[in-house]
Amino acid sequence: MKIDILTLFPEMFDALNYSIIKRGMENNLFEINVINIRDFSKDVHKKCDDYPYGGGAGMVMMAQPIVDAFRSVNTENAKVIYTSPKGKKFNQSLSKDLAKEEHLIILCGHYEGVDERALEILNADEISIGDYVLTGGELPAMVIIDSLVRNIKGVINENSLQEESFSNGMLEYPQYTRPEVFENKKVPDVLLSGHHKNIQIWREEQSKIITKKRRPDLLGE
Repeated sequence: MKIDILTLFPEMFDALNYSIIKRGMENNLFEINVINIRDFSKDVHKKCDDYPYGGGAGMVMMAQPIVDAFRSVNTENAKVIYTSPKGKKFNQSLSKDLAKEEHLIILCGHYEGVDERALEILNADEISIGDYVLTGGELPAMVIIDSLVRNIKGVINENSLQEESFSNGMLEYPQYTRPEVFENKKVPDVLLSGHHKNIQIWREEQSKIITKKRRPDLLGE
């Protein structure tokens, strides 16, 4: 899988060069490229934004640098997404779908947004990571990438993926590790029993309890 990121702030994506994402790239399971939109500006000062037509606060990203940056990496099978609070809500199901794409192009908005004509030319799907507004689309892009690459075969053990939150429509059960007792808090006895069937039953029960308490909407309540 190839992921191309179009952004005004490429340095922010240095955060992807760590941990599981770094190992995935080193093992050639996917490729991430960061494209600086400013490199495609035709303005002598590399300006990429201007005042909005019709008035209003803030600045709007110009179409020309975005479109030229897009065309420099576009392929016939590319899927384009734009990180935007106006987009459809990102979730685990969408993450798995995006992980199946051969080529993904992510446009990171900034300021008051992007000239609508650029989005039309890119035929971009708008995706939001939540009902709130951030200063730019770089952090949402990293969230989306971090989530979807975990669903690429070979990046993470498949058994781990099957037991995570949302994998079966519920939140994950509690996890414990050594020591058995920490500040008078003991690991549940069932996890120390070695009885795999009872452990599985306990985990399923705990998953239901946590989901009902924290996200009853997942249970249709």
